[in-house]
Amino acid sequence: MGDRRLLIVEDDDGFARTLSRSFERRGYEVRALRSAAEIPDMLVTFAPGFAVVDLRLGGTSGLICVQLLYAHDPNMRIIVLTGFASISTAVEAIKLGATHYLTKPADTDDIEKAFEQRAGDAGADLSTRPTSIKTIEWEHIHHALAAADFNVSEAARRLGMHRRTLARKLEKRHLR
Repeated sequence: MGDRRLLIVEDDDGFARTLSRSFERRGYEVRALRSAAEIPDMLVTFAPGFAVVDLRLGGTSGLICVQLLYAHDPNMRIIVLTGFASISTAVEAIKLGATHYLTKPADTDDIEKAFEQRAGDAGADLSTRPTSIKTIEWEHIHHALAAADFNVSEAARRLGMHRRTLARKLEKRHLR
């Protein structure tokens, strides 16, 4: 990998700082931004060959960042990181120009390995266990909570369940 300029778009300052330091130790020149709105100005003075974009940036979607970065440079290797993995967002990220889509927690090794994988893997392991109903339910609940800014009453309304039912489910996961 010749050009080692990396853009990190992440609204979690601690995670962005940790990721930046780790990549700098590996010889990357790193810039970190908190939102898509900062990208156009940054691209005037910094031309990254790599980007790591968080899927959820406060109240906005990291997919906007993917679209902006890909439009600027279709050869840029863009990795989308998320704690809210779903098939639909993975498909959209790839369609918009992302090179890879990783779920958190992903470390520097995982990201760098994803940078190196330009093509798909037709030999990918298909023997993994299907996702359990409980896992799918939890992902749906967590998505609704995030969309409601972690307001339990609003998330329960969006999920069509009683607030106390949702609160009990959250207590079982030790999230309250």
